[in-house]
Amino acid sequence: MPPIDAQWLGQVREDAIDPERPLVDAHHHLWEFPGSTYLAADLLDDLSDHRVEQTVFVECGAGYHSGGDKHLQPVGETLFVANIAGASTGATGIAAGIVGFADLLRGDAASEVLDAHVQASPDRFRGIRHSGAWHPHESIRKSHSDPPPQMYLRDDFRAGFALLAPRGLSFDAWCFHTQLPELADLARAFPDTTIVLDHVGGPLGIGPYRGRRDEVYEDWQAGITALAACANVHVKLGGLGMAISGFGWHRAERPPGSQELAAAWSPWFHHCIERFGTERCVFESNFPVDKVSCSYTVMWNAFKTIAARYSQAQQDAMLHDNATRLYRLGA
Repeated sequence: MPPIDAQWLGQVREDAIDPERPLVDAHHHLWEFPGSTYLAADLLDDLSDHRVEQTVFVECGAGYHSGGDKHLQPVGETLFVANIAGASTGATGIAAGIVGFADLLRGDAASEVLDAHVQASPDRFRGIRHSGAWHPHESIRKSHSDPPPQMYLRDDFRAGFALLAPRGLSFDAWCFHTQLPELADLARAFPDTTIVLDHVGGPLGIGPYRGRRDEVYEDWQAGITALAACANVHVKLGGLGMAISGFGWHRAERPPGSQELAAAWSPWFHHCIERFGTERCVFESNFPVDKVSCSYTVMWNAFKTIAARYSQAQQDAMLHDNATRLYRLGA
C-alpha cells in the first residue's frame, strides 16, 4: 500500500457528524511490521471523534508464530490481537471480534488450526479470512495469502471451508469484482455458512481497468446482484479508499472531504444496500489501509452522509447493530 502522510491528511479537518451515534467498525487491522506499526493507540487516536463502541479485527499476517508447524503459525496473530484487546481500556472495545487466517486449501487438515484459533481466544474469535483476491494481469497484485486462481471453486479449499459452519465460524471473503461469480457459486454450495463480502466486492480501477469505471460498475453490479440472492451472504460497505479502486485520492494535492467521498461512494454503497437490504450491510473503515486516502473522521462522516437517506432504525442497523449480531460481539 502507498505510504500514509499524516501532514497531507491534516489539510482537511471536519467535525464529526452526529458524534454520539453508536458505531461498530466491522473491519480494521493492527500490525507491527518492520517500518510500519499500527496498534491500539493509533486506532484509538484515529477514531476518537466518533463514538465507536466496538471493532472487528481482520487478519493481515501480523504477529505470526516464528517457529513450529507452519500451518499453525497464524494462531500467533490471534494471540497478538487478543493480548492487545485485553490490555485496552476505555469506551471502545477494540477487537471485540477477531477474524483470523487458516489455510483452507489443506482441506480436512485445517481443523487443527481452526480449533487452535478458537482455543487461543474463545471470547473473541469469530471467523476466518482466506483471501482469494487474484487476477492474471501483472499490474494487479494478488492477496498476501498467495491464493491460486479460482480458489473458491477448488475441491481442497471447499473441504476446508466445510469445517467452518460446524464450529460456528463465519468466512470473510476478499476478492476482486471479477471473482464475484466464483464466490456466489461457493455461497450456493454452502448455504449454512455465513459469508461476509469485504470491501463491496473489490471493484478494480487500476491496470487494465483504469479509465473504465462505467464498465467495471456494470460488471460489478451483476456480480453483486447474483451474490445478494444468497441469503447467507452479507456485505461490508467500505474499502474504496484503497489505491486499487482507482480513485487516486492518495495522489491528489489535498485529501477529499466527506462530501466528495460520499458522492463517489454512493452508487456502490446504495446498490449493495438495495440488493442485500439494510439488514445484511455493515460499515467498515479498513484502517489503516484506507488511511492513504482520507482520515477516519472524514471517512465516517461520509458513511453517515450516505446512510442518512434511510430510516433511523435502518441507519442503526448498518452502523452498529448488524455487525454486533454478525460477529456476536460481547457474546
